[in-house]
Amino acid sequence: MSHVLRAAVSDKAFPGAYAIVGDSRGVIAEYGAGHLDWRRSPRPNRSNLWDLASLTKVIGTTTALAQLLEDGSVTLDAPVQRYLPDWTGPLQEQVTIQHLLTHTSGLPSFRPYDTLTHNPDSLALMLFRTPLDRPPGERMVYSDIGAFMMGRIVETVSGERLDHYLAAHVFTPLGMTETMFLPADSMRSRIAPTEVDTLRGGLVRGFVHDERAYYLGGVAAHAGLFSSARDVSRFATMLLRGGALDSVRILHEGTIALLTAYADSTVNNRALGWQKPERPGMRDKTPSSAWAGQYMSGRAFGHTGFTGTSIAVDPSLDVYVILLSNRVNPTRANIKIGAVRSRLADAVVPVIRRSRAQASHVEDR
Repeated sequence: MSHVLRAAVSDKAFPGAYAIVGDSRGVIAEYGAGHLDWRRSPRPNRSNLWDLASLTKVIGTTTALAQLLEDGSVTLDAPVQRYLPDWTGPLQEQVTIQHLLTHTSGLPSFRPYDTLTHNPDSLALMLFRTPLDRPPGERMVYSDIGAFMMGRIVETVSGERLDHYLAAHVFTPLGMTETMFLPADSMRSRIAPTEVDTLRGGLVRGFVHDERAYYLGGVAAHAGLFSSARDVSRFATMLLRGGALDSVRILHEGTIALLTAYADSTVNNRALGWQKPERPGMRDKTPSSAWAGQYMSGRAFGHTGFTGTSIAVDPSLDVYVILLSNRVNPTRANIKIGAVRSRLADAVVPVIRRSRAQASHVEDR
């Protein structure tokens, strides 16, 4: 693990990163490489905060929606219009909750509405009124706008703003004290800076990197969460323990199995909210599931974040691999992160398998 991260820093894949590997019992190994910024800055540690980008979709929004599915407030095959009756347009009456979770709603990937307005209400209205690009279910197109719609459903059904809901029902119960939207100014020195954005005054630090999330006010269903290696590892451990940690249940084991199974393994690499490893012949597999490497099983699930973050969980191997980096520093043109994710998984999984095989051999003697 350490050699993969050091090599990535030397290759300028990112200024710094922190990786943490664990299983259902807790952390197995962790390592920080490089520095928080290309300029003189501290080395990464487990309490640094990183812009999670699209990990917000799974750690936050998908988890919230799953809890509403469990209590019966939301139904997978229900039309979105049941919960958001004002969401109208051609074919939109056919879009279900499952379509949103599998990115098959027909909504486009994103629209650069932030170039048209910086007013949060106007931006939210534009996102809400985005028409479908194609019939629901026709194909998978990874969509930030679809995630935005999921967030609206969570807020409408629960009656709570997304950040308040997640704090009360997910992060605080799990002891994820370093996971939040809108980190305080006093925390800025702990946060890994992201991209240089001249419209926002230079190097972005302590504010969400994603432009749409930023102009929505920093709280969004598709991006905006900041967290530490410690906290993301607690979340992953909860998943491997069947939805509970430290006597607190966040999800039921059956819900996790439902969320993380292939929706249609012959067509795309999606589960419900989560991503799955690619299989031969899949038509739709963008973005790549590089987080799985070559050796994770078909039960594995994960997700990536645009800033350089990723989470991979494999229940068959009882292992998780988390990578937190700021590969967009100083520019998003740096696209070396995919290969790093794959190399990290491929460095970890064989070691885990060997160590467990050896332990099993010793026990059998």
